[in-house]
Amino acid sequence: MNDTHSVDQLTARLDRGLGVALVTPFDPDGALDEAALARITQQVVDGGADFVVALGSTGEAAMLDDDERRRVVEVVRQHRGAAALVVGAGQPGTAATIAATIAARQAGADAVLVAVPPYTKPTQAGIVAHFRALADAAADVPVIAYNVPSRSGVGMHADTVDQLWRLPNVVALKESSGDIAQIARIAARLPAGKLLLAGDDALTLPTIAVGGHGVVSVAGNVVPVAMRELVDAARAGELAAARARSCELMPLFDALCREPNPVPIKAALALTGTAWSAPRLPLLPASDETRAALKTALQRTRTLSNA
Repeated sequence: MNDTHSVDQLTARLDRGLGVALVTPFDPDGALDEAALARITQQVVDGGADFVVALGSTGEAAMLDDDERRRVVEVVRQHRGAAALVVGAGQPGTAATIAATIAARQAGADAVLVAVPPYTKPTQAGIVAHFRALADAAADVPVIAYNVPSRSGVGMHADTVDQLWRLPNVVALKESSGDIAQIARIAARLPAGKLLLAGDDALTLPTIAVGGHGVVSVAGNVVPVAMRELVDAARAGELAAARARSCELMPLFDALCREPNPVPIKAALALTGTAWSAPRLPLLPASDETRAALKTALQRTRTLSNA
């Protein structure tokens, strides 16, 4: 595709700090709702997102067939405006990850998001070998490595991250270990030109405070402007403003963690009238308790007027 960002443009976009992991909306019959996806993408970009992530765990990539994945990428690409497009390409096996990465690039992705392979539980050496094989096979595709032990079953150590930085196409790390000490260690050893992104909304401010660059946000699907303000204040060193915004958003961050992602964020989008709420099995719709917590949190952030 000829509309992908260059590596320098991509790095500049990521370095502005706000990415949003997009949901994949379905209609009441369970089919892909392309109109709602276009609407969400546009709202997120208009709200200040620097890059968007399609086909991540928030996007229920594991629940989609090949045709649906292609359509998701196409719809997001058409509506992402100036924002960079990152596509989830991680698979349990290395060969499948390479194939998904090449396909994502051909479909117009500026970069891919690649998690530690789920289910297979590789060693630390195996993780490095996985990313090295990807770099050898798709050297022209920028990679955001993704440390998410809650889904992968194994996490990357800080020493492993050090080895990944030696791969030229690994441009950033999405860190979702939830361990602020590990995040601080990674930040302290971060090479020039490499980027560290929080993978948890609630750790946006702490991650930036220890030297990170921003966040890949779930909450940004419904409150992109507020997340933009949080990231900007934190990056500018405006601690009081960043702390105030983070505290205001914390009830929403907490509500979005009450059930497996993306169940709560889909319920939040339904409460704001943006999209139908149901995920696909084996995920179930949000409970009444979660919906109530979300409604209260959204009202606090003044994004919900009449739900």
